[in-house]
Amino acid sequence: MSLDVYNQSGEVIRQQDVPSTFSDTEVDSGVVHQCIVAHLANQRRGTASTKTRGEVKGSGRKLYRQKGTGRARAGDAKSPTRVHGGVIFGPRPRSYRQYLPKKVRRLGLYYALADKLQSQSCKVVEDFQLLTPKTKDIIRLLQALGLTGKSLIVLGENEENIYLSTRNIQGVNSCTWDLLNVYQILWHDNLILTENAIQKLEQKFA
Repeated sequence: MSLDVYNQSGEVIRQQDVPSTFSDTEVDSGVVHQCIVAHLANQRRGTASTKTRGEVKGSGRKLYRQKGTGRARAGDAKSPTRVHGGVIFGPRPRSYRQYLPKKVRRLGLYYALADKLQSQSCKVVEDFQLLTPKTKDIIRLLQALGLTGKSLIVLGENEENIYLSTRNIQGVNSCTWDLLNVYQILWHDNLILTENAIQKLEQKFA
């Protein structure tokens, strides 16, 4: 399995062989799902909070006598069954964090990359730099590659000008190869890998 390598003008300049570790593997969707669930859970702040009947402002006096009124018996105004009363089993501040072993996270990233490569959702471009931050240059690159939808540019080295140029385009992001995660890969429709990035990813999963 091989991929075309494009320049910034969208022209094919050579072929790049996809490592057999990515092209021949069978994707385990269960591991990928586990990584996605853990990632989303770890984004939750867990600050939702309600007040119990012991925390609601109000008097603890019994509203009216127990018998002889013809009404249902009632305690104080803070009862959960009354308006403005406390909340039964409501949310309290807590941590939703899920721990995933390092090997599982690594395996999930490997399967996500393999899925993108096998489904032809990856484009490989030669290493490039921008002398100044310029959003138009990134837009021209995406148009030259014929890409629509959400795209992620994966770089071999940190390029501040490329980051500044992509952050103003909706649905387009950039990151270095070592900061990739499963959610990022699956959220974007297209993956744009520089030659340096794909070489480093190959070395990581060799």
